[in-house]
Amino acid sequence: MSLLAIDALTLAIRGTPLLRGVSLALQPGQTLGLVGESGSGKSLTALAAMGLLPEGATTTGSITFDGRDLLRTPEPQLCRLRGRRIGMIFQEPMTALNPVQPIGDQVAETLRIHTSAPRADAHRIAAEKLARVGLPTDRIPPSRFPHELSGGQRQRVCIAMAVALRPALLIADEPTTALDVTTQMQILRLLKSLVAEEGMALMLITHDLAVVSGLADRVAVMSEGRVVEENATEPLFRAMCHPYTRQLFAASDHRPARTSLPLGAPLLQVDGATRDYALPRTHLFRRRPSFRAVSDVSLTLHQGESVGLVGESGCGKSTLTRAILGLEPLQQGRIHLDGQPVGPGMPPTLRAKVQVVFQDPYGSFNPRHRIARAVAEPFHLLPAPPRGAARRAAVAEALEAVGLTAADMDKYPHEFSGGQRQRLAIARALIIRPALIVLDEAVSALDVSVRARILDLLADLQTRFGLTYLFISHDLAVVRAITDRVLVMQSGRIVEEGPTDRVFDHPSHPYTRALVAATPRIPAHWVPAAPCPNAGVGQQG
Repeated sequence: MSLLAIDALTLAIRGTPLLRGVSLALQPGQTLGLVGESGSGKSLTALAAMGLLPEGATTTGSITFDGRDLLRTPEPQLCRLRGRRIGMIFQEPMTALNPVQPIGDQVAETLRIHTSAPRADAHRIAAEKLARVGLPTDRIPPSRFPHELSGGQRQRVCIAMAVALRPALLIADEPTTALDVTTQMQILRLLKSLVAEEGMALMLITHDLAVVSGLADRVAVMSEGRVVEENATEPLFRAMCHPYTRQLFAASDHRPARTSLPLGAPLLQVDGATRDYALPRTHLFRRRPSFRAVSDVSLTLHQGESVGLVGESGCGKSTLTRAILGLEPLQQGRIHLDGQPVGPGMPPTLRAKVQVVFQDPYGSFNPRHRIARAVAEPFHLLPAPPRGAARRAAVAEALEAVGLTAADMDKYPHEFSGGQRQRLAIARALIIRPALIVLDEAVSALDVSVRARILDLLADLQTRFGLTYLFISHDLAVVRAITDRVLVMQSGRIVEEGPTDRVFDHPSHPYTRALVAATPRIPAHWVPAAPCPNAGVGQQG
């Protein structure tokens, strides 16, 4: 008998159908990978299993967990199941954790709500669970707050909360999307060991086929609210019977057609850049300690070049980026853009030569401003910005350059999909024709097909406008697809640099080799060379 059985599940919210006849089964000790693009219904399926559907949702079919139909279970009984028998790990740990409560208290809270454990026992067990997920008390005290931890450490806290009572079913919704490759590998290994040692079932929701290929026993592919293909992991990848599955695979391995531009003069020059941060004072009469985030970094970008900057979280990428953008001063060294010194006091005309595209476009737009105003924001850097009709014409031109329409300028950011919002962010960066565009994790939060389209767009814009890119990412596959040269950063220093293919195919530094080894890959011998010979076998929908 299956631990979790979803049978012919349909779901509509205020009359709009979102899930259409979804059927899945999950056995104890089994890992099911649920893959598909944003909007395919993956997270809604998981929320339905948790009984966390929004108001206005109507369902048919059944979701049976341990012999009980969850769709017909009263809310008080569901509350007793959540956290105790069913645990969930959410994509963004900072939204799942209480920012004003120590991590030990948050893990202990699960124990105190669902059991009669005294406070001292709950905190002792919480410390044990934190140690089990790689946060021992001698290194990460339970008294720490979420903001004092790295992204990977916060995700480990969420895992400790979810497994505190050894649930029978663990649902992980995109648990590694925003993590660098080595932290991602550690989290995936942790989940795999928990399933093996605790005997729990795991539903892993992701858009990354390479991740599920190394972790899942079975894979279900969802599109437009339907399961279009399901099979054991290796047979599914060997066959890929449904066209949508093949489309996802092609997008995950996509490399845009790029035209190599002739390199021009040096555009950005960084010489011996060093940046220190003051740490909290440990004693009233002692010198305030400091932390060196960037140490003696030198690099050069030429006009028309696309350069990648890779490394783990905390390696100094973001600090170096802020210095390049002139947002923070250096303690030592210098930065020049187009021959002019860069720093917090740089003139607006120089700032206009460099623009940035952030990881979260929704967070970088004012939700109360229409797109016409948001995209035109960089015009304030120009000595004579266009006004009136000329301004709207410039915004329309920028929108059309990134594949949107002039009519979109009268909409608000929330009216666009994630991929469209990233196009808007690129349009905003492009509108004043900068010489250099810094892309800070610009595609890491996008699903594979949207990411492929954005990479194609960036390659096309570079060819059309002769742009120079500094592409910052923890995703080595993305960096390989869009850059000519790559810089590898560790502990504030550049430890390796060179042509992208050479660095990734034949890394010379141990740290680069570790990054490459940590990158998940679909085994080459699994990939089908010809169309599926048995179309329809192992498929649903």
